[in-house]
Amino acid sequence: MNTFASGPKRSYYGKGDVIAYRLHRDGNHAAGENPVFGANVKILIYGDAFWPTYTTGDNTGLIATDSMKNFVQRETMNFPGYDLESYCQFLAEKFLAKYPQVEGAQLSAVSIPYEPLGGAVTYAPGGPDRAFASIELTRDGSATTRSGITGFRLLRLNGSAFKGFVRDEYTTLPDITNRPLNMWLDLDWTYTSNEAAFGGGAVTKQVRKIVHDVFAGFASGSIQQIIYQMGEKMLAEIPAISEIHLEGNNRTWDTISEQGDSLGIYTDARPPYGCLGLTMKR
Repeated sequence: MNTFASGPKRSYYGKGDVIAYRLHRDGNHAAGENPVFGANVKILIYGDAFWPTYTTGDNTGLIATDSMKNFVQRETMNFPGYDLESYCQFLAEKFLAKYPQVEGAQLSAVSIPYEPLGGAVTYAPGGPDRAFASIELTRDGSATTRSGITGFRLLRLNGSAFKGFVRDEYTTLPDITNRPLNMWLDLDWTYTSNEAAFGGGAVTKQVRKIVHDVFAGFASGSIQQIIYQMGEKMLAEIPAISEIHLEGNNRTWDTISEQGDSLGIYTDARPPYGCLGLTMKR
């Protein structure tokens, strides 16, 4: 289900999975930026002008979702930036300016990353984690922006424990003092002000680095402790973040055979997995 920061809507509609790639093929792009900008976009709009379509089938004021797809893809050519927050804002502002019957628009974009293969002309898909951003812009000019990164896949060979938990007739898991931890992570955040969201993608880069640094450098007693350390560090070091939500999954592999803590054979975990979340505010 789609939600809006400004509250529930009587009706809304739009277009999802709109793919656009902008390629600076001649090397004429901003220094330090990737010449491959790819995004999967969803555009949702609302307003009383569209209500007759629902009640009587009158499409007089309706903007076809195919037109929305064309708008997003063609206007990507005119977008001068490289970050998703500015991209969503750019599209939302232009759409509201083009169609006066729209009372509000929500633009969401998920990055489709490509990383260089050591040269200026060859690239391969990046990830698996992907940044995303969403902005809702209303006719009165108010805006709400949310950003995030989904799809982290993190593996730690040692330095992760899980012990001392409740034991009763349902408990079969032994205390574990040094496990290979396979953890998945999604997170998203809001900003202290809407202006703070537009820093050229700097916040997303900082968040990604903190996730990697904490996971690599912190020996933990639980996944809960890991994501708390990440959130605490983000709030301490990134003043633009107002609130952050982290959700981790325990995808630790099943053990086939081990020789102490030195060598082991593992396989993908069975379908049941542990999931846990944390919200931290400034």
